[in-house]
Order: sequence, then structure tokens, then C-alpha cells
Amino acid sequence: MNIAFLINQTHKEDVNFTTTHLAFKAHKRGHKIMYIGLADFSYHDEQHVGAHCRIIEPTAQIDNQEDLLEKLRLQKKEFVDAKEMDILWIRYDPVLDMINRPWAADTALQFAQLIKRQGTWVINDPDKLVEATNKLYLEYFPQDIRPKTVITRSYEDVVEFLDQQENQIILKPLKGSGGKNVFLLKKDERHNLKQTVEVISRDGYLLAQEYLPAAAKGDIRFFLVDGQPLVVDGKYASVNRVQQQGDIRSNIHQGGTAQAALIDDKILDTVSKVSGKLQEDGMYFVGLDIVGDKVMEINVFSPGALVHAGQLNEVDYATALLEKIEIDYAARLSI
Repeated sequence: MNIAFLINQTHKEDVNFTTTHLAFKAHKRGHKIMYIGLADFSYHDEQHVGAHCRIIEPTAQIDNQEDLLEKLRLQKKEFVDAKEMDILWIRYDPVLDMINRPWAADTALQFAQLIKRQGTWVINDPDKLVEATNKLYLEYFPQDIRPKTVITRSYEDVVEFLDQQENQIILKPLKGSGGKNVFLLKKDERHNLKQTVEVISRDGYLLAQEYLPAAAKGDIRFFLVDGQPLVVDGKYASVNRVQQQGDIRSNIHQGGTAQAALIDDKILDTVSKVSGKLQEDGMYFVGLDIVGDKVMEINVFSPGALVHAGQLNEVDYATALLEKIEIDYAARLSI
């Protein structure tokens, strides 16, 4: 297959990213790999939409993930029509370009919608990703799996929400990632509340969320493929992300550590309550962030930590994911 990965920018990709891992594994399985940056699309007419891609041919000698990125960066971009892309895999972070290139993410998503209409399989479905460009997407799911939440830019709304909680709340950007600008606020520590609300709201809406005591043990990143748990040899693709002492953020690149996750019936029950809608929405590859019996976030653009899950459980989740994609792609062709 010709698999195009839509990323922010090639020079910002890292050897340890899940995208790099997936691209390397796909290349080893004989697929042509293309990297498309958010600014690389081109529209000629309604029948000719494509992108200027960096390409790694199946015959290329690629030794490891570092080698893959090095050779990709050396490739001159070539225009590829969407009709030559079997899969467009959306793997960019909408937040990374929010300040310096505010046009990039939204426009790229519109191009992905056009490419879907050319017949290319786009993962995840861009028509539904429009609804999922920020954490508000979680509010479409059953109330019993969601933490109590207020979304606002009003300081007064935050104060009222804090007064309604037992002890403390979490404040973070509605459109954010990577644990940036995440704050824990206690009822008796309000002296910087107004400034905190102003800092978070400077770039958009703020999300105030009840604090769950179970969060002290970190959260669980749990992967789904086509609405079903990704599981190999009875081991669920998942990671228990534990925060550093004194830090409320469990994101691995914010200092959190990855541990093997214990997946019990409570977690699987929580997952089952969101899986149907995710599958219906065409959210093919998803990472859920779970605390206790609540889903804190639904990651549908570029969920990471799949590499950590594989290392901790000593299984190859990337290959299992690609095998599933190959089967489903073949089924799409036979329809």
C-alpha cells in the first residue's frame, strides 16, 4: 500500500514518536511511505487534489527508525495525487502550530476531507475530526464516564465551579496537549486563580474539571482500533503513566514514567461505553486517557505511547495494528 502520514513538519518529528515507529514497521512490511506536512497540500481542481510528499520507497534500505527520519529529511518533495494514496493517516498535533501557523491545522483537515472524497481511506475520518479538534469532543459521550466539567473563559464561572467541588479542581486549555498549562487548584488556595484563568484563556477556552483522587496513581493510556481494544497475546495495548512527585501531569514527555497497566473489568466497562460511538464516527485509531472509571481525554489525532506499551508488555502492537489495517483495506477494495 501507499501510506501517507500527515504530520506537522518533518523536521519536528522524533525518532521515538509513535508515528516514526508505525512508519518504520509499515516500511518493513513492504509499504511505500509518504510524509506530508500541514503546509504541503495542493488543490488543482476537484478531481486533482494532492500533496508534495517526502517518499521512502519499499525498496529503500532502512535500518532503524533514526535511519528512516534521516533519509526522509533528505528526500526532495514530490507531488502525489490523492488517487495514488491508499491511506492518508492523520498523525499531527493540532496544538503545535496554533500560535505560529494558526491556519495550518484547520486547512489541512479540509484537504483531508477533499482527499477522502477522492476515495482515499483517511484515518481517522476527517469529517468527524472536525468535531474533535479539542477536548469538547468528550462531551458527546455518556455522562457517567465523564468527569464533572465546565468549559468557559469566565473567571466567575470557574469560581462557582470550584465552590461546588469537595476540594480541588484541574484547570487546563480546552485545546491543548502534552500537559502544558495544566494546574491543580485547591479551594483554600485562590490567590493566583484570576491570573491562572487569564493565562489559560489567553489562547482560547478553558476547561475546569473535577479532581479525581485516583489521579494520584496516574492515568492509563488505552488504545482502540476500529472501536475494539488493541490486544496481542491477551495483553491490552495500554500504559500506566505516573507523574513525578509533586507534579499533577502524567504525560511522559513532561517527566511522567511509563509502567505496565493493570486492565480490570472496570476499565473495560468504561471503554465499552465509548467504543460504539468512536467506531461509528470513524475514529479508527484512538488513545483513551482513563482515571478510575472516567475517561479524561479522547486522543484522536496523534495518540502516542504505543512504543512504550509494546516495550512494557513485550509484544509488537504496531505490527498487529498494521495487519488489521491491511485486512480492512482489502475489505474496502472488495466492496
